[in-house]
Amino acid sequence: MSTRKHTALPKAQILIEALPWLTRHHGRTVVIKFGGNAMVDEALKAAFAQDVVFLRHAGLKPVVVHGGGPQISAQLDRHGLVSEFKAGLRVTTPEAMDVVRMVLAGQVQRELVGLLNQHGPLAVGMTGEDAHTITATQHRPEIDGELVDIGRVGEITAIDTGAIEALLTDGRIPVISSIARSQDDGHVYNVNADTAAAALAAALGAETLMVLTDVEGLYEDWPHSDEVISRLTASQLEKLLPDLSSGMVPKMEGCLFAVRNGVTTARVIDGRVPHSILLEIFTDEGIGTMVVPDHRPPDNQQGETP
Repeated sequence: MSTRKHTALPKAQILIEALPWLTRHHGRTVVIKFGGNAMVDEALKAAFAQDVVFLRHAGLKPVVVHGGGPQISAQLDRHGLVSEFKAGLRVTTPEAMDVVRMVLAGQVQRELVGLLNQHGPLAVGMTGEDAHTITATQHRPEIDGELVDIGRVGEITAIDTGAIEALLTDGRIPVISSIARSQDDGHVYNVNADTAAAALAAALGAETLMVLTDVEGLYEDWPHSDEVISRLTASQLEKLLPDLSSGMVPKMEGCLFAVRNGVTTARVIDGRVPHSILLEIFTDEGIGTMVVPDHRPPDNQQGETP
């Protein structure tokens, strides 16, 4: 008996530590951007699905938004289509857009929905095209002072959350592919998934935006230090943006947009860590970088004070 008590007690302590966070987040919407290593590692994919279902059964309302960069590149190679990038964005020809649409809605989304639904009839897949959830126009980035045509890459112009909210009310977990249709030209566009997740989080009035990455968080002084910034304000983040690596820019710009448009916190977490979502939301220390609005008072924990 004494041995059983000894081994079980830490589990009880972990559950009790989660209690104030369960209370804090109950009934709130959490938008999670699924990407990076968590998308391609089988064990991490399974752990991600478990985490999302756990959130749902713990009384939260998770919404998953995904891209699929590695899978798109692999499929383009199989079709003999060259992957070219300009200003950090994939040049997307009409032929490449067909592949993007097929991979995101027909492969990545279906696999993720399947993983979630191993735990019950919960997940419903949709794209930004469905019910005009995401409307976009062609994005033309400025390179060397000139606007450049990079094909079917979209810039979000409108969000309609009606279909997502209906699914959440019904207890479902929406899984959304980051593609959108234009009302101007009728074309379908590839939208950056970090940007789409941030826009949806703001439109849904989400409590939290969580972005899974392949790094531990935002580093204090990379590459000279591997110290992760645990918490910073929107203004502090804005000052750091010009010096960030190109891969982190859309993620951190998304976090900045979210907290400046009504989202309480935005977090960048390491998707290479199994169950990183639960560790971030339900523990006192957390594991990533949390961005908060400028008006929020400082606290001494990674999460908000319950």
